[in-house]
Amino acid sequence: MDIGARLQRVRTARGLSQRELARRVGVTNSTISLIEQNKVSPSVSSLKKVLDGIPISLADFFTQDLDPGQPEQPFYTADELPDVGNNDIHYYLVGQHRPQRQMCILREVMPPGSDTGEAMIVHEGEEGGVIVAGQVEVTVGSQVRVLGPGEAYYFESRIPHRFRNVGEVEAVIVSANTPATF
Repeated sequence: MDIGARLQRVRTARGLSQRELARRVGVTNSTISLIEQNKVSPSVSSLKKVLDGIPISLADFFTQDLDPGQPEQPFYTADELPDVGNNDIHYYLVGQHRPQRQMCILREVMPPGSDTGEAMIVHEGEEGGVIVAGQVEVTVGSQVRVLGPGEAYYFESRIPHRFRNVGEVEAVIVSANTPATF
């Protein structure tokens, strides 16, 4: 997925210059330019901060130009799950065409050493997940725990949080959150 081109399309469609968006977000306009040129890959938390300046949700950002005419269906093959991730982390979204989705269900794949970024993530809603493979360090507020296969988490998303693969193999998580952020 071309995050930079998508950001540029959304920004220009809203009539914002790079300079104005940068001012709203509190970064330099060169930072916005580097993201749009795909010379910098923002973390999830950094991308959310930029999108808050537009304003547009992560869900709308990643799905706004998807074909809304797709029929609703209850089942999906692996190749029908679009990768809405960035950097090294892959987020495979379930039910991308479901109208007015109330939750976001993801199969997350994290290579060894990957994380959601230095900045903690904060948003409205709740989220939970189950570690399917690997070892994931989950930080929620001041609590930090390394979870392995079969272990799970569930918390209010307004509490600052982040995820990091601390193992030597790929980590896989099946997660859900509300409201739908992708």
